[in-house]
Amino acid sequence: MPAASRDQAVAGLLWTPSPERIERSRIRQYMNWLASERGLVFADYEALQRWSVEDIDSFWATIWAYFQIESHSPYSAVLGRRTMPGAEWFPGASLNIVEQILRHETSAYPAVRHASETAGVEELSWAELRQQTASVAAHLRNLGVKSGDRVAAYSTNTPETIVAFLAVASIGAIWSLCSPDMGMNSILDRFRQIEPVALFAVSSNTFQGKMHDRTGFVSDLIATLPSVRHLIHLPPNSPDPADNRVSGVYWQEILNHPAELKVAAVPFDHPLWILYSSGTTGLPKPIVHGHGGITLEFVKSMGIHHDLGPGDVFSWYTSCAWVMWNIQIGALTCGATLAVYDGSPAFPDLGALWKFAGAAKVTALGNGAAFYGNCMKAGIKPQEAADLSGLKSIGSTGSPLSEDAYRWIYAELGPDIWLAPISGGTDLSSAFVGGCALLPVYSGEMQCCYLGCDIQVFDEEGNSLLGAVGELVCAKPLPSMPLYFWNDQGGTRYRDSYFDVYPGIWRHGDWMSITPRGGVIIYGRSDATINRHGVRMGTAEIYQAVEAQPEVLDSLIIDLEYLGRGSYMPLFVVLSEGEVLEDSLKQQINNNIRESVSPRFLPNEIFQVEQVPRTLSGKKLEIPIRKILLGQPADTVANPDTIANPESIAWYVNFAEQLVQPD
Repeated sequence: MPAASRDQAVAGLLWTPSPERIERSRIRQYMNWLASERGLVFADYEALQRWSVEDIDSFWATIWAYFQIESHSPYSAVLGRRTMPGAEWFPGASLNIVEQILRHETSAYPAVRHASETAGVEELSWAELRQQTASVAAHLRNLGVKSGDRVAAYSTNTPETIVAFLAVASIGAIWSLCSPDMGMNSILDRFRQIEPVALFAVSSNTFQGKMHDRTGFVSDLIATLPSVRHLIHLPPNSPDPADNRVSGVYWQEILNHPAELKVAAVPFDHPLWILYSSGTTGLPKPIVHGHGGITLEFVKSMGIHHDLGPGDVFSWYTSCAWVMWNIQIGALTCGATLAVYDGSPAFPDLGALWKFAGAAKVTALGNGAAFYGNCMKAGIKPQEAADLSGLKSIGSTGSPLSEDAYRWIYAELGPDIWLAPISGGTDLSSAFVGGCALLPVYSGEMQCCYLGCDIQVFDEEGNSLLGAVGELVCAKPLPSMPLYFWNDQGGTRYRDSYFDVYPGIWRHGDWMSITPRGGVIIYGRSDATINRHGVRMGTAEIYQAVEAQPEVLDSLIIDLEYLGRGSYMPLFVVLSEGEVLEDSLKQQINNNIRESVSPRFLPNEIFQVEQVPRTLSGKKLEIPIRKILLGQPADTVANPDTIANPESIAWYVNFAEQLVQPD
């Protein structure tokens, strides 16, 4: 390496693990096990990672054995079909993720610590977690809920939601979750597709110091979901909806009836949950993941890459609208304590979450990148807010973490903290790239590609790049890739979502580069999906809300996720003849988005335009306009021959020239 490059690398070095920390790490323990039990010796992480993608059968077999995955029947192969999509993992195996979680019942550590804006830290033991799960599962069985049925939840990040999930999964039913900060249309667009037979729901929640009554919302939700026959009221209690076809019961009534836990053994690829990731047109895509794939991915990502096990306390601030709610469950598969917070991380100030981390004795804390940036700008002093002496690592995701935020974390939390941002998503309920306790941390970089993940950077022709920016792709299958999309006949939507650009290769939709030392830099989305601080939303849902306003004829929304800076999302609207975009109309548009979609997806600014660029087939040119606004030349991203109104492009080019990129 030239001297200048060497100096630059050293200048960006923020953390190096001590020899003691390396030896204590769970990835080192796994490597020691590989050497003693399999005769596999690797000089460093790079060699281990290379083996894990070159011999994926052997790698995943060792994950199964090392973490002692319980199966009620033997598997006949690691991989049956090997093609993407449609790879078949561990055919013949039967298991249940709930068994992997509750096997830690004898642990001396608590299973869950929890707090909210209105209550301090409390604990739930592993025995209590098991007993509550058993009671709720027995109740569901008594209601007639069976394997394969969908059970939905409208809830917040509480222990009750975790128990409800475990109970549903234990009987082989399929879980799906939405958050109270989502609008009615957004929730119905999701739950109507899967036709749940039962619903867990909160009647109120407290956020930013205000109690929000959700009783009427739940009643309306029940009334518009004809498939729902049973309602379970999550605390606090509320009256039953005015709907005679639905039977309701209170949470505490269920827990008052102890039961024996019966966990159904299901095939490896039996559906576990349905998540939602939206494209730019149509309904949100219902993504189905399986018990086996999620179990294996969780023990690998949490046990090896997050370095979690008994005695660790993991907390990743999340709402129930974000895939991080699901991912946090992975801490339980490794026997770590899960610490959950129900409320705003910034109420009464940005010190609130740090105080929770201190009170809950959190050892690994995660949040969206925007949180750390906001704390930095607000001058928050985490170690003055709480006793964080037990904190060992910090995680970040949702958007690229700025180099300033990297430096702020080390300045405020000390040189011994391990900063390990991750990047992945809803699509696989995990990450492709993230942390490794063996490796140093450099400013602006994620440490590595995850084990088992054949991550490459492709150009438009499918050539692999090194040290250049391109599309994040995964060239080989992973166990936690979706089984399918719900009601996707023939798998067309699934293939179009990930395999339309590079057949047989997963294209994730992120811009990234891999540095010569193996680090990863994520530059934001390469498609038009809105990624607002980690919560993804298809533009179609926003257009539906905006264009419901009578004055709006057409609209275009672009999420400009600048590397290392805050997200900036402008909305462009075409109005009826004679209409002017006054403040009152802007407010009404924002109200529509707030009520029908979510306050998270309010635009930063609204602009009146004459036209929205469209293809000859009538599709909005979201991706080309996004690239233009990010500074790319219009003639390289928008072919006039494919545009129905090519004259419309000039306005956006001019807008891009005047646009001041937000800090």
